[in-house]
Amino acid sequence: MTGYEYDLGRYHREIGTDSAEAAAWFDRGLIWSYAFNHEEAVVCFERAAAAHPACAMAQWGIAYALGPNYNKPWEFFDEDDLDRTLVRTHRAVQRAQELAGRALPVERALIGALAHRYPDAHLGPDPAAPTAVWNADYAQAMSLVYRDFADDPDVAALYADALMNLTPWQLWDLRTGEPAPGSRADEAQLVLDRALARPDGWQHPGLLHLHIHLVEMSATPERGLALADLLPDLVPDAGHLQHMPSHLQVLCGDYRGAITANSRGIAADAKFLARSGPMNFYTLYRAHNHHFRIYAAMLSGRSRVALETAEQLEQCIPTELLRVPSPPMADWLEGFLAMRVHVLIRFGRWPDILALPLPDDRDLYCVTTAMTHYARGVALAATGHVERAGVERVRMQAAVARVPPERMLFNNTCRDILGVASSLLDGEINYRAGHLDQAFADLRRAIDLEDALPFDEPWGWMQPTRHAYGALLLEQGHVARALDVYTADLGIDDTLPRALQHPGNVWSLHGLHECLTRLGRDAEARLVAHQLRLAAAVADVPIQASCFCRLSTVEPLRQEPADLESPGRDSGSERSDHGCCSPS
Repeated sequence: MTGYEYDLGRYHREIGTDSAEAAAWFDRGLIWSYAFNHEEAVVCFERAAAAHPACAMAQWGIAYALGPNYNKPWEFFDEDDLDRTLVRTHRAVQRAQELAGRALPVERALIGALAHRYPDAHLGPDPAAPTAVWNADYAQAMSLVYRDFADDPDVAALYADALMNLTPWQLWDLRTGEPAPGSRADEAQLVLDRALARPDGWQHPGLLHLHIHLVEMSATPERGLALADLLPDLVPDAGHLQHMPSHLQVLCGDYRGAITANSRGIAADAKFLARSGPMNFYTLYRAHNHHFRIYAAMLSGRSRVALETAEQLEQCIPTELLRVPSPPMADWLEGFLAMRVHVLIRFGRWPDILALPLPDDRDLYCVTTAMTHYARGVALAATGHVERAGVERVRMQAAVARVPPERMLFNNTCRDILGVASSLLDGEINYRAGHLDQAFADLRRAIDLEDALPFDEPWGWMQPTRHAYGALLLEQGHVARALDVYTADLGIDDTLPRALQHPGNVWSLHGLHECLTRLGRDAEARLVAHQLRLAAAVADVPIQASCFCRLSTVEPLRQEPADLESPGRDSGSERSDHGCCSPS
């Protein structure tokens, strides 16, 4: 396709129009829909409708792209957003039905099915459940379309999408590997497997994208790797599709590949940013690339990449976007701005943490504020200032109370994530105070809280809690217990569900090697030493323990840390409202 600034590859769907311009814009809208840039998809479908007002599929596309999706289900729409969306989608699908008389048979079927997703422009007096019913009715209608047009790859993708959106991000039971309650993931798998087995299946961006989401929380995410590798080349300028293989790469221990995938996604999205700016919902997806790159860098010991990406993430979320009330962008995005804190703790950058300013607007940046107090507490405890760490713990608790329950980091509430932080901080403080039994109980509670978080990619808690627990167990001589912690984290045994494992991460490999050496299991230690050498080769910090909270890794502070909230402090040095600060 030409005359468009984005390279969206060669995927094409024939539709009932004699306008080449309308056909080209429809293809662009469909591909952007598969790439989850729904705002740009709507723009393209509207251009298709302008080029050919009688094109029924252009109206179908508008209605489809405006509605719910795997990352934004109906329940994530705020009231105003939902009202606007229902009016627009219902109007578009009605218009599509009016034009369907001259449409192709498969198009009439798709339009008829989509009408079940938007049966009304309003929820009515009892808005409690109708959208869930609409999802189920739409999936049932799409099953009939699929029955009649099973060899159509777009029909297969749209049907699988409808099935997966019945229980988004809850497709599989992590413990059993079976479909989660209410999930029809097994049906979606049959649909996708059949479509991907066709000669043209591997060239379909929608099928490949959905397949990654289908297998990532299953017991065997590695079965999607080969197909995921094909996706980035299909749609070069779709940043989200460039990023998508990393969902499986991190689960399989390919942290270098995940960094590369997200670097490509960030580069592709820079083109969209230059044209459309940051004041859009797609900024969430750009932030997601940075978030994922940080996560992979942390697990592979690459501090420079993690810090550099944290700064880029801060810069991509402007304050004016957070102040957009509908959709409530602060609830979608502000949690990302705590990523620098995770990085600094991961790499034991205690002076840098203690130099972090607090945000000026501590209500808008409530998660960032709470996480900054958490980080200061950890840094103060690690450097021997236990009493001061306790003060930060109290301040953190007060900050957590200001975090609204709807503030999210993708699938996790920020309050749940901060619950992990609170237990970890309790453990760090009690450990430094010499209350070892209580400290280890606190750390086990943090592990339980982390394990109970809803599935997410990447996980809402950025540094596996077992890394701190194992490091401190080793420091106290509990070698056998630490060995169990590391084998579980690495997925060497079946203690943890597949999605909770972190295969090949350099931190647990170091801990495992130390355990085996201290237990005299030299042959096993030699095998692990080979893996550890390969993993440590890309790290840019010395890997001396699985967590810098271990006393032997802590360097004393050169000067007494300042109290950010003490009277008389110069407020001009606080973090500005955009949440950014210079890297250390």
